[in-house]
Amino acid sequence: MAFTSTPIPYHGLFLLLLPLLLSITSLPAHSFVFDVGGGHGWAVPSNNSDFYNRWAGDNRFQVGDTLAFRYKKDSVMQVMEEDYSKCRSTHPIFFSNNGKTEFRLDRPGPFYFISGAEGHCERGQKVIIKVIAAAGVPGGSTPDGGGDDSPDSDAARALSAPLPVLAVFLTGSLPLFFFN
Repeated sequence: MAFTSTPIPYHGLFLLLLPLLLSITSLPAHSFVFDVGGGHGWAVPSNNSDFYNRWAGDNRFQVGDTLAFRYKKDSVMQVMEEDYSKCRSTHPIFFSNNGKTEFRLDRPGPFYFISGAEGHCERGQKVIIKVIAAAGVPGGSTPDGGGDDSPDSDAARALSAPLPVLAVFLTGSLPLFFFN
């Protein structure tokens, strides 16, 4: 007994899938949430006054990423570079003391953060975050020393990179498959 099949109108299926495939190519780059200080959180470092800048150097921050500051009986302030250098908290650009502050990195360039608790900044509770422009984000240049060699953040970003490329490939090759 021979089976016969009725051809399925593949061109109709392709036309239905085309908008979906095209929308995948226009998805924005993924953003990430970084827990400032890793498991240590936002607290006075025990013996390394450069603890937070070393942590920041091990990560790669892009426009759209978020910093998560977790702390108890403390605060976080975004300040200008001079105020960062002098641990001066009198004119913060941003201030929060709710214990779970989330700060979105909305532009490329450096961001300076200090603790607002007395004496904490002087003991090393401060960090410089260097932000690079995300792929497809116009404007801005890559700051020097942006921590581009971070294996964790680079691997996570690399996983999201093939999706638009795959969608473009499929969009271009589907007509060949369906109409031949």
